[in-house]
Amino acid sequence: MEARGCARSRRPLPALLLILLLSPAAGAAGAADARWSGQGTIPHLQSIFLGRCAEYIAVLSPELRDKNCTAIWEAFKLVLDKDPCSVLPSDYDLFINLSRHSIPRDKSLFWENNHLLVTSYAENGRRFMPLCNVLYGTVGDFLSWCRQENASGLDYQSCPTSEDCENNPVDSYWKSASIQYAEDSSGVIYVLLNGSEPTGAYPVKGFLADFEIPHLQKDKITRIEIWVMHEIGGSNVESCGEGSVKILEERLEKIGFQYSCINDYKPVKLLMCVQHSTHPDCALNSFAPKQFSDLMCWTFCDFLACPYSERGHQLALLPEATGHAFQLPYRADTQVPGRRVDSSTPVQARTLWGPQCGRTLATQGVDGAGNQVKLRMG
Repeated sequence: MEARGCARSRRPLPALLLILLLSPAAGAAGAADARWSGQGTIPHLQSIFLGRCAEYIAVLSPELRDKNCTAIWEAFKLVLDKDPCSVLPSDYDLFINLSRHSIPRDKSLFWENNHLLVTSYAENGRRFMPLCNVLYGTVGDFLSWCRQENASGLDYQSCPTSEDCENNPVDSYWKSASIQYAEDSSGVIYVLLNGSEPTGAYPVKGFLADFEIPHLQKDKITRIEIWVMHEIGGSNVESCGEGSVKILEERLEKIGFQYSCINDYKPVKLLMCVQHSTHPDCALNSFAPKQFSDLMCWTFCDFLACPYSERGHQLALLPEATGHAFQLPYRADTQVPGRRVDSSTPVQARTLWGPQCGRTLATQGVDGAGNQVKLRMG
């Protein structure tokens, strides 16, 4: 199990960052002398930690001005006095309590195997707030730390990972942070998975599976939306309803969560295409409707205030043939251009341009009072 965060700390640091951070003494230590399999304590750990904390409070979230970065650091560094294989998630309780803050509703973004994409799409917490964009995730993201085994002082040569021992400082940190993040999340929950990952989009043993999903609060969650993204030009290993994604869907259903799954969610794919603008997967026509009638349907629904948008209204299977009449039950809050429709009787509606646009079908028809209406259903 890899350490958590938006940039998983068990993956190699970028070369430039290593050059800037590694002191000559730390860099001279040979890999052959390393006791553990993981990266050693990052040089200047305290300075980086306090700098990140101060920037977060002063620049990103001034409303957290009552947070004390020095006290947060003192609570964090308690684990640096412990044996590197004897650090439990509970050892971070005081640190979490001092640095914890609310997470905006509908802004929680969980993920697996997509750390760079999550970082880019979240836009430093402005669009979404994944774990690495809350204060207690920011200060430790992309870092490593541990005490020397059977000695005082920090180990700059190597630190244990889950391959060495389960209760290591970094993994326990992210376990504690993941649990708190899940408990504080509310509203619509988003999960971003990598459908091109060879081992599967949803690791059945991982931070999402073991420490986040079990701690989601059902009374605070409206629904869960899964985005299965496929790498530009990459293989399509799994999609919604397949393989490990199906395991996740079945798990959420068993727990009692409402959920939906979308393959290659368009806003995220557009971001992915920024760096692959010439690739065929990113051609503009790949984002456009396949038929002119689809375009007309989308235009009708998007610009004429069609109802049911984002309302989760479920409709029985609709006939696809243009001009086929059917009855549509609709709600009292259904909006049509210029007026509100009486929902006491169903509408005799007729498909306007035929094909469905995703889950949307543009229609026109006559209500019980004989009035012309235009409807969107989804």
